[in-house]
Amino acid sequence: MDGRQPRAARQAISGVLLLDKPEGLSSNTTVQKVRRLFNAQKAGHTGTLDPFATGLLPICLGEATKFSADLLDADKTYEAIAQLGVTTTTGDTEGEVLERLPVVNIDATAVASVLQKFRGPIQQIPPMHSALKRDGIALYEYARKGIEVEHAPRDIQIHALELLALEHDQLKFRVCCSKGTYVRVLAEDIGAALGCGAHLIALRRLQVGPLLLEQGVTLEQLAQLSAAERVHLLHPVDHLLQTLPRLDLDDAYAARFRQGQRLMVTANVSGRVRVYGGDRLLGSALLEESGRLQPERLVVEAA
Repeated sequence: MDGRQPRAARQAISGVLLLDKPEGLSSNTTVQKVRRLFNAQKAGHTGTLDPFATGLLPICLGEATKFSADLLDADKTYEAIAQLGVTTTTGDTEGEVLERLPVVNIDATAVASVLQKFRGPIQQIPPMHSALKRDGIALYEYARKGIEVEHAPRDIQIHALELLALEHDQLKFRVCCSKGTYVRVLAEDIGAALGCGAHLIALRRLQVGPLLLEQGVTLEQLAQLSAAERVHLLHPVDHLLQTLPRLDLDDAYAARFRQGQRLMVTANVSGRVRVYGGDRLLGSALLEESGRLQPERLVVEAA
């Protein structure tokens, strides 16, 4: 025997942790750190943040991982700082400088006029340094080899875009946007419209769908807590589904739903719903206008 203690068995913990991700860590590395702190069997996130970005990273444990994709399509809110007058190969601080231009005659009025052009439905060309794929290969793989490939612009929605501060050659703004929006590309495009170029030097995510950063906890705070205190910070699994209408089933129907059976129900809603038996989340389902309830994802343990 080598004297080492056996590793404790992973725990079947379910819930949602609202984490304030630190700068310098990838989203996957952050998830693994949280999984180890909780000693959880399963963990995942609801959408990546670049390593240099900070802010809200909802982390799903256990049964919550079944619903992590539900927030991929959610609107998101960020605060960002763009460095005017400098463009980089990646559109952020991780790239090499491409060009430096003077920043002249740019004031709050000029910025406000430019920002107006980016509100509402717009098209955005995704960056080469991204995980989007062309012919089965990620764009960043082409970029690393110095290969530029054409890729189509995508339709996105900028719900709100607000100037927070303009200090010398740095522009701080808040944006609420649809899925698929690259804030670093938005910063580049704003810089181009101002005639001086720009790249992103700071990015902080404040909101994902209905989830707020102000309810979050840092890795450092999490590490200082006991196991029981950490579990107390978890939100229930249905925190991910709170925008879906709620449908309650009686005991008999709940038992059948848990077995994955289709049911005929009477309800004044339709579409995707979250389903409960008593106070327990049973899963999500598709409720047709005819009243047919088709189970989608089932929760197989208390959550």
